[in-house]
Amino acid sequence: MKQTTIKPVKSKKATSKSSARRPRKEKIMSKESFEELEDSLAQALKHARGEMDLRTTTRRVPPEPKPRSKSSIMALRRQLNYSQSMFARALNVSPETVRAWEQGLRAPSDAALKLLAIAEKHPEVLLDSE
Repeated sequence: MKQTTIKPVKSKKATSKSSARRPRKEKIMSKESFEELEDSLAQALKHARGEMDLRTTTRRVPPEPKPRSKSSIMALRRQLNYSQSMFARALNVSPETVRAWEQGLRAPSDAALKLLAIAEKHPEVLLDSE
């Protein structure tokens, strides 16, 4: 088995006087920030050791929108008694997009699917622009 030794590569430094190393201005954290960081680290260690329970919040995640067929999109538009142009304006998409959905040339994005589901359950929100 062949062993390879990795040597650090020395960077080429300019030799002009203008590029000589200048002392960096030291950035110092405020006392309050340092104490807050120190407290947070102490809490993290206690939690890792099982000595402390941290507050947790559980949120429900909405399900992914269900795909819609071209006929279901057309049926929704007709149920709302909208032309393709009016439906497009209500959904804030182009009329070409609505046509493409209804012809099966394109599929609605997840955001559009969610909006279509809302439009089906609460069509009045499409007219509320506030």
